[in-house]
Amino acid sequence: MTLLHPDRLFPPDPATRDVARRLFATIETAPIVSPHGHTDPAWWGENRAFSDAAELFVIPDHYVVRMLVSQGAQFASLGIGQDATTDRRAIWRRFATAYHLFRGTPSRAWIDHALVHVFGIGERLSPDTADDVFDRINEHLQSPEFRPRALYDRFGIEVLATTDSALDDLHHHHAVQDCDWTGRIVPTYRPDAVVDPDYEGFLGNLERFGALTGCDTHRWQGYLEAHWRRRAFFKSMGATATDHGHPTAQTADLSEADASSLYQRLIRGNARPEDPELFRAQMLTEMARMSCEDGLVMQLHAGSHRNHSGLVHRLFGRDRGFDIPTRTDFTNGLKPLLNAVGMDRRLTLILFTLDESTYARELAPLAGAYPSLRLGPPWWFHDSFEGMRRFREMATETAGFYNTVGFNDDTRALCSIPARHDVARRCDCAFLAELVTSHRLDEDEAFDLAPLLAGGLAREAYRLGGR
Repeated sequence: MTLLHPDRLFPPDPATRDVARRLFATIETAPIVSPHGHTDPAWWGENRAFSDAAELFVIPDHYVVRMLVSQGAQFASLGIGQDATTDRRAIWRRFATAYHLFRGTPSRAWIDHALVHVFGIGERLSPDTADDVFDRINEHLQSPEFRPRALYDRFGIEVLATTDSALDDLHHHHAVQDCDWTGRIVPTYRPDAVVDPDYEGFLGNLERFGALTGCDTHRWQGYLEAHWRRRAFFKSMGATATDHGHPTAQTADLSEADASSLYQRLIRGNARPEDPELFRAQMLTEMARMSCEDGLVMQLHAGSHRNHSGLVHRLFGRDRGFDIPTRTDFTNGLKPLLNAVGMDRRLTLILFTLDESTYARELAPLAGAYPSLRLGPPWWFHDSFEGMRRFREMATETAGFYNTVGFNDDTRALCSIPARHDVARRCDCAFLAELVTSHRLDEDEAFDLAPLLAGGLAREAYRLGGR
């Protein structure tokens, strides 16, 4: 059985499919630029072998975990939580038994791609094949060729960014820089823990923030100075971007006195109900101003009701698959920030959303006007073939291609990186081919665009240099 058809995701029309094939042939093996993701920095710093297939494919992948939980699996049975099973074969068998749940999903495409291209396994995962596949993967994982750094090289990754807390000492990044491996792993400044008053342990985080930077975070100006110092540190470690996971796109531009009063209310425990959102809104504008000065590209991931299940969040922590899309107002929400710095060409603000209704109505018109704005690719639930297609159809007509940033894989699962880029490249080639055969784009223009969508736009937008 062949899991991967060579024409997968290409248009069924023969003429259009032929153009898509020829476009794809020019970028299929192009270097992977991965400017935003959530791989574990320890993989790159320690380069230890993955213990087994469950550690690689199931436990860290919240796409997989959420689907299994939705069908009744317990977190503990998937190796997650205080009472988690340590029987990795049992975890894998549960996954294989439930593999039919992933039919038609992007996860199925990614996992099948990894099984074939990374491990040479051509048969479909099922209860009957579970043990054999588990053993074959585990056997491969014993060899040096399947350690993280070797897989990075094998996958043709040019640069990969992790996402790191403002409180992280980046010691794994230090380890990468101090070794003789030539892979480029860069951090990304994620300040949510010290920017979001609703973040667990926020006040304690501010104390750590002050201790880490030597700044007086009991004062508004000292707090801002702490951000300046941490941003400079991250930049010295290779960071080119920040990332902000806010529930909305609301921004504010308060006077210094009003911002200081707001901050004091929060840290003294007498905040008003509206203060947490107002503070997050103010901090987005503060971060944008800082980006104008230090050159770090700014990413905003809005439209996600994060950790929707309080029970799951309390028992198992963040990022367990319970981020749920919610409505987002970018037009009004971003206006204070854009009035302040939106026309400043030093700023690059990349917008991501789970609210697809905003693509054509708000995001594309905004990015098609403001020089500071770029559109990130479809995120979370929408990084499927269908989601990418919807994005291209709704965004291109107003923002064009050059106000987008190509693709990033945004993954926690290492072996899905080449799989996700393969899907994105096929989707873009299919879209370009249809523009060609419907005579909306000349063929030479499509061949110019394909490598930009595969990596060139990301290099430029994230200021990564290179080709």
